[in-house]
Amino acid sequence: MSLRSPASQSLIATFVTLGLAYGVWYAYSVFLVALAEEFHWSRSLVAGAFAVFALVHGLSSPPLGWLADRLGPRRVFMAGGSVLALALLIDGAITRPLHLYLAFGLLTSLGVTATALVPSVVLIRGWFPRRFGTALGIASAGIGVGIFAVVPLCQAMIDAVGWRWAFRLLGIVIAVWTIPAALALVRDPPPPQADERRASDGGLCESAQTPTLTTALAFGSFWLLALAQFCGNFVCQMLLVHQVAFLVDQGIPAMVAASAAGLVGLSSVFAKVGSGWAADVIGRRRTFTTGMIVVLVSVGLLSVVARSPHGATVYVYGILMGIGYAATVPIMPTVISDVFGGARFGSIFGSLHLANAIGGAFGAWLAGTVFDATGSYRISFMAAAIAALLAIGAVSLARPARVAVKQAA
Repeated sequence: MSLRSPASQSLIATFVTLGLAYGVWYAYSVFLVALAEEFHWSRSLVAGAFAVFALVHGLSSPPLGWLADRLGPRRVFMAGGSVLALALLIDGAITRPLHLYLAFGLLTSLGVTATALVPSVVLIRGWFPRRFGTALGIASAGIGVGIFAVVPLCQAMIDAVGWRWAFRLLGIVIAVWTIPAALALVRDPPPPQADERRASDGGLCESAQTPTLTTALAFGSFWLLALAQFCGNFVCQMLLVHQVAFLVDQGIPAMVAASAAGLVGLSSVFAKVGSGWAADVIGRRRTFTTGMIVVLVSVGLLSVVARSPHGATVYVYGILMGIGYAATVPIMPTVISDVFGGARFGSIFGSLHLANAIGGAFGAWLAGTVFDATGSYRISFMAAAIAALLAIGAVSLARPARVAVKQAA
């Protein structure tokens, strides 16, 4: 496919935009440490702002999915880039907890959500219906690049010019890229064809009729996938938000901890491309299960670090966590597409993404609260391991969704 084709240009733009959006998202792990140190705020208070961020992300996902279906993802990208750039500039002026919760928890979240997964999935699925897993794997690899580049960069900027200017410089970068890229490169995909709404991975969705959000709610598979979304993101966001703070608590230097967080992103770059291909060739659920097992191993490695904090173990954790994290994106969107594809996919995916966000919010908040109460992450990491097992079970139990097809008179 030509690099000048609308599909290829949209894929390239999505790759970079996802990298920046999720770079902002996961850079909060280093801002968390800086904010707590400067203002002497509790770990649960600062983590609570991320919980609000994740909840707003989830609550705004259904309407953004609806807008992407009807107005096209291009317009959603443009609006989101404008909001995110403004929000990051405001983040640099935080002085009180309320400011943090409103500026980062609310406004930054809205900007990230409108430039992140929901419009991206609608865009990529529209342009690459037959190679959805592979194309989404390539696009979502940008998330890994963003984590690898932006998280350590933010730590370096915090060390050099302070966290306030780190936020502001991120806002400038977002403004310079996102809006012009949406205008010049992103094109809304053509409407889906009936023969493109066929399932893979054994045929989870066996009806050619386009399901709506209302009909999707009647299926047990919807709620199983919601549980998988909740539990999978519960464990991933808990680790990704608190990993730097946990490692620093064990005596690991802040830059080494931030580099390990960046390594999560780097390893996920290759893992996302590979998992996207595996989702199309080997199967969605098998790929998801494998990834979540790797996440379980990552949780176990953090227990090893707590007993013997060495840099080598920290970097192995970063590599494995990146591979496991790739189990959530792009795998779950492809599973959801198999079950509930069609013209209203954006609304359904956005609604299921709400469960994903609630799980992430609860995981991040719980770890901070438990740490404040016990001075340890041990109980939280045990809960993360259980959540990973529940996510595996929920995906494995999902069954074909059948929608009655009305015959034309």
